[in-house]
Amino acid sequence: MGIKLLIADDEDTIRNGMAKYIQLHTDLFDKIYLAENGQIAIETIFRHEPELMLLDVQMPVKNGIDVMQETQRAGIMPITIILSGYDEFKYAQQALNYGARGYLLKPSRSSDILKLLKDTANDILGIRENKNLPEKTGKNGFVDIASNYIREYYYKDLTLNEVAERVGITAGYLSTLFSQQKDCSFIDYLNVVRIEHACTYLQQNYFKTYEIAFKVGYRDDKYFSKVFKKVTGMSPSEYKRISIS
Repeated sequence: MGIKLLIADDEDTIRNGMAKYIQLHTDLFDKIYLAENGQIAIETIFRHEPELMLLDVQMPVKNGIDVMQETQRAGIMPITIILSGYDEFKYAQQALNYGARGYLLKPSRSSDILKLLKDTANDILGIRENKNLPEKTGKNGFVDIASNYIREYYYKDLTLNEVAERVGITAGYLSTLFSQQKDCSFIDYLNVVRIEHACTYLQQNYFKTYEIAFKVGYRDDKYFSKVFKKVTGMSPSEYKRISIS
């Protein structure tokens, strides 16, 4: 069974041209869906759940980052390759933080795009094969290695790319494995580990909130408080008051 691919780009020549080029040069993809803006891309993902997405950043209605945010929040974000004419670092950084496997700048050669798509498709097929192995083989060890690394170095400025490189697999593959085996994204798991340690510091009542935020890996205490409340259901000050009362 082939891979379902979504191509989301507001330029007709790129969107339709890549679809035809892919169909001519590989049979890895048995379904190719097309979206001309971010909203259609989101609706397509919810309806058809493609496993792989070639995504433009700058699109009407909703941009590529919006697409990644909304589908990741719903737990159905495809493995994503960004294709964009916008070479500003903030776009690449955002895309990679949300788990994009690659970031290609327009104009890119069709052959280069296809190679990355094929490599990613083969990773997906490898995941399928692992899922079909007998139960006694257990879970994929990559996630255990990544989890242990996160628990050891949670206080550093960890990224999905860095951890994936440490484990020896692609960022997209690791992101998919986390979703399958941990039922959460890489960043959600990292946040939970950090907040666990933050709770310990708060119980000790030695440090101020902004100091604890820095100690567990956050450089912005306001963002730390937001994540803390998301994970625990209360603010750091509320948790501290309850834990030391």
